[in-house]
Amino acid sequence: MAFTNPVYDGNLPDPFVLRAEGAWYAYGTQGRIGTLPVLRSDDLVHWEVVGDGMPVLAPWSGAGRHWAPEVVELGGRYVAYYTAMERGTQQQCVGVAFADHPAGPFVDEAAAPFVCEHAEGGSIDASPFVDLDGTPYLLWKNDGNHVGVRSWIRVQQLSPDGSALVGDGPVDLITHDQPWEGHLVEGPTVVARDGRYHLLYSANDYGSADYGVGWAVADALTGPWTKPRDEPLMRSSPEAAGPGHGCVVTADDGATWYVHHAWPPDAVGSTFPGRQVWLTPLDWDADGVPVLDGPAVPVGRHP
Repeated sequence: MAFTNPVYDGNLPDPFVLRAEGAWYAYGTQGRIGTLPVLRSDDLVHWEVVGDGMPVLAPWSGAGRHWAPEVVELGGRYVAYYTAMERGTQQQCVGVAFADHPAGPFVDEAAAPFVCEHAEGGSIDASPFVDLDGTPYLLWKNDGNHVGVRSWIRVQQLSPDGSALVGDGPVDLITHDQPWEGHLVEGPTVVARDGRYHLLYSANDYGSADYGVGWAVADALTGPWTKPRDEPLMRSSPEAAGPGHGCVVTADDGATWYVHHAWPPDAVGSTFPGRQVWLTPLDWDADGVPVLDGPAVPVGRHP
């Protein structure tokens, strides 16, 4: 059974999807739905708006500029890692909020951000990852391009309940070292498959058709990581521009999909309709290399 992209035609940048409570929940960057928009679906294709998952702001954050929330279940609670503007510095920083239900309300009562590398422009695009042995980690990006320094995607271990970082500090994984990536890498998501770790990330200017999805691979989460390709794994097509900043989900039949945003080709940078939600098949070739077949409007199979 086929379906048609976009699967959500409203503005929901930086989408993240979680399987929880017998359904799929999608979260995205702040917009008309609220500070932390939440959608719900039974099949990954048909989505309904739930509402604002974080109606009360954290004490450290200011209104506006709440970006890219990602949610994981740890310690019996749902834990949201999100980006927001720190009122004192006006930099973007990573916060952590907790809820008893995947739709929220998520609550962050901290007086300071969870992660904020002030000397490197701030910290954004946090992505939780639970390893095969159950150990949770957090990936994020220092917002270096904001202040003219290099951007890195980093990782550090989390406490079992996700409320603290543990260990000696973050490990740098990848940076922008290929021409197509421009001045940044961002939007990381990790998949463990067949004994290797695959990092899908985005690079270049999100507000242009040059934005795309890259791929790196490693034998250990902390690296070393290599980029086998010198071009994007997925880039703009005639049907969608600037695809990226998404996550990998595994459907009930075991197939993997990449949920991401993209602009209509004739409305790049627009506020309406904005960055819509697309669902692209993520296949794997005989050598274990990921293949993103898209973005395409008609998709010939259904999750």
